Amino acid sequence: MFAEYLHERTRAMKPETEITNEPASADGAAVSFRDVTVVLGNQTVLDRVTATVPRGSCSAIVGPNGAGKTTLLLALLGRIPYRGEIRLAPGTDGARPRIGYVPQRLALDRGLPMTVLEFLTMGRQRLPLWFGCRRRYRETAMELLRPVKADALANRKLGALSGGELQRVLLALALGEQPDLLALDEPTAGVDFDGEHIFCELLESLRKRYGFTQLMVSHDLATVMHHATHVICLNRKVAAEGAPASAITNETLSAIFGLHKGLVDVRVVAGAGGNCRAKEGDGHA
Repeated sequence: MFAEYLHERTRAMKPETEITNEPASADGAAVSFRDVTVVLGNQTVLDRVTATVPRGSCSAIVGPNGAGKTTLLLALLGRIPYRGEIRLAPGTDGARPRIGYVPQRLALDRGLPMTVLEFLTMGRQRLPLWFGCRRRYRETAMELLRPVKADALANRKLGALSGGELQRVLLALALGEQPDLLALDEPTAGVDFDGEHIFCELLESLRKRYGFTQLMVSHDLATVMHHATHVICLNRKVAAEGAPASAITNETLSAIFGLHKGLVDVRVVAGAGGNCRAKEGDGHA
């Protein structure tokens, strides 16, 4: 299970499908999607999606279940075939950008006798873990945990962690790649409101500290209005894009969620400071 997760992370860092490593646009975009279409079986999941992710932004992809939000992330990571073009701006060193990825969930055997420290070490240390963690890898793991305020979890068993604690550990693992772009798929799914708020505040401080671009899938409109600087409203096609206050309108909500969602007053959502989320769990859509 964990070997598979680490393998998937490696694939995320090195996309298999072709992604043009050129400046995404003249206006400073970190990612540019151009006419991206994904067909799975006989179903068109994404239909000519064109959107941008500004460099240094906290960008959110919002939409209903089955809208293609996770699919767009998977196309970006090179996990699924697509038509169209995805352009990535070079990293801060001018080389191919590094991408960190935090999945929505991690299939976890709660009885597995593995600590957080061992989990963070296993992808770096060749020596089997039953021989112990070498000092330099332990120190590296602790350095990853401190910025996400999870160093106190180092000796805890993974299976004993709450949803929010596990997400912070996965975030630490992703930040270990020193990403130029951090992609997160529903990072607060299954986390209570207080934990969700803390996690989003943490992400915001880390983004400002390290300067990465953040792209996340989210169902929580109030969180997006409060934390995101750019939003892509998606339901197979892009219905609106831009600053949350201008892109998330009653008309846009009606277009992507249906007429009933348009009855929500976006001014209330913007000032809610609490949960205002659509139904969770759209799998790989």
